[in-house]
Amino acid sequence: MSVLEDAREIVAQDPVCNACLGRVFADRSFGLTNEERGRALRTAFALADDEPYEAPEIGDCWVCEGYSGAFDALAERVVEKLEGVGFSTYQVGTRVSPLIEENERLLRESADLPADAGESFKSECNREVGKRVGRETDTEVDFERPDVLALCTIEGDGPESISAHAVDLQINPAFVYGRYRKLERDIPQTEWPCRECGGSGKQLGPDGEEPCEYCGGSGYLYDDSVEGYTVPAVVEAMDGEEGVFHGAGREDVDARMLESGRPFVIEVKHPRERDPDVAALEAEINERAAGSVEVEGLELATHEMVERVKGLDASKTYRMDVEFAEPVDPEAFERALEELDGTTIEQDTPQRVSHRRADLTRVREVYSIEGELHDPERAELTIHGAGGLYVKELVSGDEGRTDPSFAGLVGVESVVTALDVIDVRGEDEPFDDPDYLRE
Repeated sequence: MSVLEDAREIVAQDPVCNACLGRVFADRSFGLTNEERGRALRTAFALADDEPYEAPEIGDCWVCEGYSGAFDALAERVVEKLEGVGFSTYQVGTRVSPLIEENERLLRESADLPADAGESFKSECNREVGKRVGRETDTEVDFERPDVLALCTIEGDGPESISAHAVDLQINPAFVYGRYRKLERDIPQTEWPCRECGGSGKQLGPDGEEPCEYCGGSGYLYDDSVEGYTVPAVVEAMDGEEGVFHGAGREDVDARMLESGRPFVIEVKHPRERDPDVAALEAEINERAAGSVEVEGLELATHEMVERVKGLDASKTYRMDVEFAEPVDPEAFERALEELDGTTIEQDTPQRVSHRRADLTRVREVYSIEGELHDPERAELTIHGAGGLYVKELVSGDEGRTDPSFAGLVGVESVVTALDVIDVRGEDEPFDDPDYLRE
């Protein structure tokens, strides 16, 4: 059958509005709305039959129950919901009542047309409401990862019943990337809840609840953290509800993070402001941290940056103070440096982390090592190694669990007394690739 013959079968089911008629033939003649397609078909029938042009009112349509005329109202409700929300990209979705979906199926079935002929009311609603929202807000649609998703619900007593409750707004997270330096020891990267009270700050005493003795009632083992200095400021600047700190690995709590700093991303949930002044934000964080922590290079990032920061293969450079149990021969010291420089080592899971890590043997590379023997019992080492290299154990040997080790090569018990991380960089590419940052 021809398009006109199929269309006559649809019109025979009147009252069917022009939009529902045209939607069955949405794959024909691009550049028209479904309402325009339906009107054109009815116009062709009127001319061919030499009859007056007549079309049912949208409100009388048994297929969409008048909701094809509700796109303007739905767009208005969406724009109202978006008031006060900062965004540059959006997407519109629709929940369609089962009755309308069933009516669409029956309409095509009655005309002996495929169930998927044309497009669905849901698809048209997404597009038509979306176009209107874009015009009203001067923003762009994004089907991949929009800043906001407006979900319209088509269900109720007809288009007149559409209210703000017909629209649910999902605000997707925003992301800020940067690097931090931790200038003092005994500051963890993230908040460290007290293991004795589970972070509650309370314990059960003879007279009921009382402050936890282990953490002093704070709920945390450490008063400060990199997370605590950075996340609240970013959440506040983006008018969000909460934030999550993601770091490119972490240093030991007793280690400092210096020089180039460690990459991190802060994920802000439900932000209402997506374009804060990052320079002012950076200055505010550094002022709050008062020399304990510094951040630099803050930039707005995409959601993919979280996976990049957490998953990109990275090498680290460490500087450490080492003490020896006995005087070390300078020649043995130099030979140990030469032996370890550029070598591959095997490390069993260190004893100090065995309670939280699987007991595995890891193969890691020492890219370079340099050192200076200050006196026979003290030295400074700088080690550049692959990610996952346990440098404290590379020095101490960890009772034979790391082989070779510096202690094993010099033949003297060796221990790291102070450790600084001075560089964290991607093995093959930088963390701050422009593709993962927002303009």
